[in-house]
Amino acid sequence: MDAAEKSRLELLKRYFGFTSFRPWQREIIGDTLAGKDVFALLPTGGGKSLCFQLPALLRPGLTLVVSPLIALMKDQVDALQAAGVGATFLNSTLAPAASAQRLRGLHSNEFRLLYVAPERLMLSGFLDDLQKWNVNMIAVDEAHCISEWGHDFRPEYRQLSNLRALFPNVPMMALTATATERVRADIIELLQLREAKCYVASFNRPNLSYRVMAKDKPTAQVLEFLRTHERDSGIIYCQSRKGAEGLALRLADQGIPAKPYHAGLTPAQRNEHQDLFLRDEVRVMCATIAFGMGINKPNVRFVIHHDLPKNIEGYYQETGRAGRDGLPGECVLLFSAGDVVKQQRFIEEKTPAEQHLAREQLRLVIHYAESGGCRRAELLRYFGEIFPSDNCGGCDNCLSPRATFDGTLAAQKLLSCVFRIRQRTQFGTGLNHVVEVLTGADTDKIRSWGHEQLSTYGIGREHSRADWQAIGRELVRLGYLRQSPGKFSTLELTDEGMAVLRERKKITLTKPMAAPPSAPEKLPRAGAIGCDEELFERLRRLRKTLADQRMVPAYIVFSDVALRQMARYYPASDEEFSRISGVGEKKLHEFGADFLTEIAAHLQSRPRQIFADDSFQPQGRRL
Repeated sequence: MDAAEKSRLELLKRYFGFTSFRPWQREIIGDTLAGKDVFALLPTGGGKSLCFQLPALLRPGLTLVVSPLIALMKDQVDALQAAGVGATFLNSTLAPAASAQRLRGLHSNEFRLLYVAPERLMLSGFLDDLQKWNVNMIAVDEAHCISEWGHDFRPEYRQLSNLRALFPNVPMMALTATATERVRADIIELLQLREAKCYVASFNRPNLSYRVMAKDKPTAQVLEFLRTHERDSGIIYCQSRKGAEGLALRLADQGIPAKPYHAGLTPAQRNEHQDLFLRDEVRVMCATIAFGMGINKPNVRFVIHHDLPKNIEGYYQETGRAGRDGLPGECVLLFSAGDVVKQQRFIEEKTPAEQHLAREQLRLVIHYAESGGCRRAELLRYFGEIFPSDNCGGCDNCLSPRATFDGTLAAQKLLSCVFRIRQRTQFGTGLNHVVEVLTGADTDKIRSWGHEQLSTYGIGREHSRADWQAIGRELVRLGYLRQSPGKFSTLELTDEGMAVLRERKKITLTKPMAAPPSAPEKLPRAGAIGCDEELFERLRRLRKTLADQRMVPAYIVFSDVALRQMARYYPASDEEFSRISGVGEKKLHEFGADFLTEIAAHLQSRPRQIFADDSFQPQGRRL
């Protein structure tokens, strides 16, 4: 190990409490210290922040961090200050006196990191100040916001392209947790990164489980799920403000601490609800997509999508807010055909250019929800990554494969109907019209086009329209039908579809999801840490007391990973306690005695439990 590597590892342990790096952190840190521009795509919980926080401690000057959300700034600054790092933020929440005090600190070189929003950054007076503060690196977090092709485009991010001209010799780092290849290229071009070193980690989150459930009496479904997760924190995403408000009220009426979060609340209300959630006073946040981006609450144990998400990228990022600490997290999507119709109506309110992209994104979400294949493989495939196994062992389709049936006759009927419609009218129609022909509907279109005279008219009355819709979408997924893009997307047979009709090939289809009679059991996931659960609860209570005294979220004191390791290994000395993940010098000095006393008190009345592989090893990596 060379001297530079040794120095970095010493700082990693001293300030952050870890003894080794996560994947790509070492390389990213090395490149930025060498003055190179870097693009880093690391999954949520993959340790993006450390990639610019550690270099900030290794050289003189100021690291500028551009961050889109006020909550993220405060959260990271609180955590850095708790670790003994000089960091601050400037945003609209600060009183003039507080801003002035921080500006004086910046002028006198008191800080190593400064977090700002893009709107504040681009003010001319602020840029003038910034050029006096010896900026040694610029990190742009949530960098996908700069791209129109990203799922969370923010126009104010476009102004960041001016930074290169103002700081031509300062290395820049762009970081994101989710971006397709098109968005990645856009980020590099718009930020004018020069010969950027690109690091793309796996999108796989092995500690997360994925499940899609047929939506049926969703409030009851949510309540049943929550009753099996009595001590866990989670986020429930709703499509509308009204939906988030109503669900939070219904949960509160059932004794579950829940609050809404959406853009219709006042900033003070949003901040209050978010703070209650971060401090574990509120267990469940019912939110629109306005909530969660950049929230560094590591002990979110579940994410439920009460309504259909708009796109896969947003869904991936939202589910990624579960299990940021590496412990197991559950991701549940409630799916119904009614939600598809609602989304289609919203799309019709967009401009023609926006509609094309939104429809394609919705199609992919529906494909994910209805697919009988591995959920993990579907998500990874969207981002261009191939999952190497046939069974991920952590999604509903892999653990409890959906039933299949001989769909040959149904497929032949639907494919034949598509063929006959195009043969008669010389143009195709959408799936809705095909289903109406199959089920013998009496509509103006059917009469005006003479489709009631087709041989396929009314031959599919044995299935409901919803069933035929599902069969049609599966035939598209299987490649037997091609669906054109656009508002009036039409169907046509592919070569494979024609072969089915000519050769009467056997077709196996997947039965639609049915709502389970009761809440499903937790899916097994990687990342679990077996421990003395009674001691873990004692340590959680102690952590909350200490956090409340300091007016910070509990995880700023220690993560759940750290508490579980304490409740597994029963450290009895400062030396043993310092080997717990996340215990740096300052936290050992500030909290070590309290936790060691609590562990010793527990052992006076309870026997020490023994776990498999109970050797006490340094827990260096961020789990």
